[in-house]
Order: sequence, then structure tokens, then C-alpha cells
Amino acid sequence: MIDPTIGSLRVNGATLHYEVRGQGPLLLLIPGGAGGAASFDGVADDLAAEYTVATYDPRGMSRSTLDDPEAEQQVAEHADDAFRILELLSPGEPARVFGASSGAIAALHLLAAHSERVERLVAHEPPVVEVLPDASEHRAFIARVQEILRTDGLMPAMAMFAAGLKKDGATTEPKAEIKLPPQAAARAEQTMANLPYFIGRIVPSFMSYTPDIHRLEALSDRLVLACGQDSSGELPYRPAAFLAERLGTELLHFPGGHTGLTTHPAEFGEILRKAFRA
Repeated sequence: MIDPTIGSLRVNGATLHYEVRGQGPLLLLIPGGAGGAASFDGVADDLAAEYTVATYDPRGMSRSTLDDPEAEQQVAEHADDAFRILELLSPGEPARVFGASSGAIAALHLLAAHSERVERLVAHEPPVVEVLPDASEHRAFIARVQEILRTDGLMPAMAMFAAGLKKDGATTEPKAEIKLPPQAAARAEQTMANLPYFIGRIVPSFMSYTPDIHRLEALSDRLVLACGQDSSGELPYRPAAFLAERLGTELLHFPGGHTGLTTHPAEFGEILRKAFRA
């Protein structure tokens, strides 16, 4: 492993923990879900052979602290955090950006708001469900998850949320066990610690976000929408596929499903590298 240079950055209402490794053009990796910078441990070192790779914990996650722990979370503010990191590490130069899941939602807003700072964006399964024809159903689903969180607690809410992300009629039979890389298993404890914040504050805010499709159309030459090859039909897959069709761009497929970055890190990193070379 490459030992990263670690830093902290004061932003509006928070202090961000970030890590930098490698050399070359800047590549900013924006994590999603309940993960932080550590979710890129499986790909960051390999990418650092070609890029200056920057990763960070989103505000409120892991080592990035909020001034007000109860503050409401907004996509625009998370996107501004990413912009501030770009300004710090690559002033005046556009950067390559990858965003996963909720991190991909922040990345879409970053592209729309600060297009001059983004050379190319790969957005992997951003669950922007408001673009879908059945958006009202997903709104109701997120409201039910929040109600279960209030009445029954975290794990029942997470179970409902996870079930709602799967494709209609998906079997509940267990899939063949995927052996996670040691790094992924080791960070499970921190991921669990982030879950209450993620399900209570990030999910309702981010999944009610509506991207500016007209703005993204104008920037489609620098936007790559991506999905997992095993997640076709699942909820996070559908908005990316919808947007790719709407924008007239090809949908890039990565190995695995929504969490392919964790389950197939080597293959994932190689496809990501090719996407930025294209």
C-alpha cells in the first residue's frame, strides 16, 4: 500500500478529512453510502500510478466532522465540499472525478455547478430517482423507511431500504457468498458506525434531489453514466440508465453490482482507468 498524505480542510459547517497519493493529473474519488475515503482502498493505489488520487470522508462520515451534528444535509453543500477540495489540490486546472452512489449524486451537482473544474466525470449508479416516471412511488418508499427508522430503529429501516433497492420480484434466496478483500472486511465497523447518519440524513435528502437534466445535456460530452453489470433492473441502476438514454450517451458497465467497487476492485479500477483515457 502507498501511504497517503493526510490533510484536513475547513469548509462551511464542517472539517473534511482527505487523503492524497500518487502523482499526475488530479483524480477525485467521491464515496457513497456509509463509506468514506477507505472505500477506495482497493483501487486508489493502482490509480495512483497514473494520477494524483484524492479521496475524502464526506461531511458527517467517519473522520469528517460536522460543527452541528444535527445539521440537515444538502446535495449542493456536499458538492461544494468536493469543489473546495478541487480548488485546494488542483487550482485552476480541471480534474477527473468519479462518484459512487450518493457520491455520484454530489458529483452530478458538482459538474452542473462547476463545469469548468471537471474534465470528465464517471457517475456510478447515482440513485436520482426523481428523474424516473414512477418517482412518486420511490418518494413514498423513502418516507416509509424514515418512519420505520423513527418507530423501530436502525436495522429494520436498513432491511427495508436494502429490500427496496432490489429489482421487483427478486428472489430472497441467498446468493453465493462473495469473499471480500481483507481491507473491505476491516472497515465494516466504521461503515456500521456511519449507518444512522446515512439512512437518517443522507438518504432522504439525496434521493429527493432532482438533477438539472438540461444542464447535463449541455455537458454530456464530459459525463459518463455507469452501472454494475449485475444490478440491471435494481433501483440505483434505473436512473443512470434513464439519464444515459435521455442524454444519448452510452451506459458504461462495471463488474459486480451496486457495490462492485468493493467486490471486484481490480477489475473496477481497470475499467475506470480506461474510462478516463477515452
